[in-house]
Amino acid sequence: MIRLDNISKQHGHQILFIDASMVLLKGEKVGLVGPNGAGKSTIFRMIAGQEQPDDGRVLIDGGMTIGYFSQDVGEMSGQSAVAAVMDGAGPLSALAAEMAQLEAAMVDPGEADKMDDLVTRYGEVQARFQELGGYGLEDRAREVLAGLSFSEERMDADVGLLSGGWKMRVALARILLMQPDGMLLDEPSNHLDLESLIWLEDFLKRYDGALLMTSHDREFMNRIVNKIVEIDAGSLTTYSGNYDFYEQQRALSEKQRQAQYERQQAMLAKEIKFIERFKARASHAAQVQSRVKKLDKIEKVEPPKRRQAVRFEFRAPPRSGDDVVSFKNVHKAYGNHTIYDGFDFQLGRKERWCVLGVNGAGKSTLLKLVAGAHIPDLGTLPDKGAVTLGASVKMGYFAQHSMDLLDGDETVFESLDASFPQAGQGTLRTLAGCFGFSGDDVEKPCRVLSGGEKARLVMAKMLYDPPNFLVLDEPTNHLDMATKEMLVEALASFEGTMLFVSHDRYFLSRLSNRVLELTPEGLHQYGGGYTEYVARTGHEAPGLHPGG
Repeated sequence: MIRLDNISKQHGHQILFIDASMVLLKGEKVGLVGPNGAGKSTIFRMIAGQEQPDDGRVLIDGGMTIGYFSQDVGEMSGQSAVAAVMDGAGPLSALAAEMAQLEAAMVDPGEADKMDDLVTRYGEVQARFQELGGYGLEDRAREVLAGLSFSEERMDADVGLLSGGWKMRVALARILLMQPDGMLLDEPSNHLDLESLIWLEDFLKRYDGALLMTSHDREFMNRIVNKIVEIDAGSLTTYSGNYDFYEQQRALSEKQRQAQYERQQAMLAKEIKFIERFKARASHAAQVQSRVKKLDKIEKVEPPKRRQAVRFEFRAPPRSGDDVVSFKNVHKAYGNHTIYDGFDFQLGRKERWCVLGVNGAGKSTLLKLVAGAHIPDLGTLPDKGAVTLGASVKMGYFAQHSMDLLDGDETVFESLDASFPQAGQGTLRTLAGCFGFSGDDVEKPCRVLSGGEKARLVMAKMLYDPPNFLVLDEPTNHLDMATKEMLVEALASFEGTMLFVSHDRYFLSRLSNRVLELTPEGLHQYGGGYTEYVARTGHEAPGLHPGG
C-alpha cells in the first residue's frame, strides 16, 4: 500500500499541494490527472523517494518494490537493448552480477584457497536466481521488447544508437520486466505505435500490483484504470471508475456547485437589500443587526473553477476538385527494402483516410510521397510511377520534423506574425489562445518550447489559413488531453479532405471515414471509418490476431 498523508509541497512561489491525501492499494489501477504543471510528476518523485514533501508523510509498506518510468530516461549506451532491459530486473540483475563475479573467482588461481566458500556461495546465489526464474530472464526480456515492437536485430544492437523514442521503450521494458509491487508510469503511451500500445494495455490489465499512471491517451486510460485521482488547486480528489466516468462525475459536481453558489448569491442579495433598506430605521434595528450577524457567520460557497476550454473554429477552406490525389504504379524502396511495388490508390474530396500498418509497412512514406508531390524538399519522391495532386488542392502537411523548422529565436507571437503579417494582433492572440498559449506564453522563444508546445504552434499556423487537404503524421504526439479534444472537435467540422496516421484510437474513430491498411500481402481498403474496421476485422491494428 502507498499512502500520501496530508502532504504539502511548494516549488519556488508555486504551491502544488496543501494537506493533500490519496491511497493506492494492491490491485488498484489509478489514473493521475490534472493540467500541465499541476504536480503529477512531483507525486511520482515523492513516492519514488526522489523528492520529499514540505509537510505531511509519504507512507509505503515495508519491503514493497516500486518501479518508476519517467520521460527522462538518462544515458544508455555500451550494451544491447536486451541487456539494458535485463539490468533493470530488480534483485535478479544483482544475483546475475554476483554469479558472474563468483564464476570469475572460481577460475582465478589466486582465489584457490577460498574455493569452498566460493562454491558454497555460488550454490546459494544460483538457487535463489533459479527460484526467481532467472534462467528464463532473457526470454522474458525479449518477449517484452517484442511486445513493444522491437525486431530481433534492434534488440541486439547497441542501445546507444537508438533514437530517443526507442530508448524510452527500453526504459519502459525494464520496469515491465521487473514486475514490481507498485508501478509508477508517467506517460507510458508516448512514442508507442498502435500495436505496442495495445500490447502494453493487455500487459497492464493482467498486472496484479498497484499501478499509478498518467496518459494523454483517453482510450488507453479508459481501458486500464479503475480509479482517477485529480490534482486541482492543491488538493487531490479521488473518483471511482475510468476516465469517461470521472469526466461525467466532475461535470455533475460542477453543475451542483454552480447551482448551490447561485442559490446562495440570491439569498445574500435578498438579505443585503433588506439591510440597506432598513438600516436607518430605529424600528428595524434589532432585525438589521440580527441579519448582519447571520451574514457574517455564513460560509461562502465558492463558484466552481472553470477549466478554460477554448474552441478553434475553421474558416471554410477553398473547394478542391473531386480527385484530390492519385498514385499510379508507384515503386519505392530504401536500399534492399521495398516499400511499394506498383502501388495504385485514389483519394477523393471529403474522404478522411486513416492509414494503418505495422512498423515498416510504409505509413509515413505514403504521407511523405503526397507531401513530395506538393513540395519536393518536404517529402519523398517515388522511384518509379507518379503521385499527382488534383485541381485546386491546397495541402497542409504536419509531421514530427515540421517542429524542427520553427525559428528558435522568434517568440510564439513573432512566429505567428511572420506567417500571417496581414492578421491583426488581437486575431493572432486569439489564435494563440485556442492552441494553449495564453497571457505571457506568447512571448516564449520557440527554442524553449516543449514538444507539445511546438506541435501546437505548428498546428495553429497550418490551420489558421485552412488548406482543403490535410496530411497529418501522428498529429497528437505530445498533445495533452484538452488540446487533443479541441483538435478533434475542430477537425470533426473540417470540410476538406484528410489523410492521416495516428496511434490514438479516439482520434482514429472520431475522424476517419475510410481505412487504408498496408500489409505484406498488399493493400486493403475499407469503407467506413476505424470503428467499422475494428468491427469487421476483429482486431484494432494490423498484425494483431482477431480478438488479440
